Amino acid sequence: MSEPGQGHNGQLKSIVDRINNLMDARDEVSSDIRDVFAEAKGNGFDIPALRAIVRTQREDAEKRRNREAMIDIYRGELGID
Repeated sequence: MSEPGQGHNGQLKSIVDRINNLMDARDEVSSDIRDVFAEAKGNGFDIPALRAIVRTQREDAEKRRNREAMIDIYRGELGID
């Protein structure tokens, strides 16, 4: 890593500006996601169930199958249907 004051001020400023822009964009997207969940809730959908579905869809298929298999094993051991 370079020491401060070694002529990289333009590069440093560019990096900081890019990070700030990305963080602003992330905040905007997070706000949009909250709005969609609020809309879903207003239409009577169960938010925890929606979050679980979205999380499941985004998860790697093999990882999901392994997790679901373990859940089935645990349910069987505990006598939960």
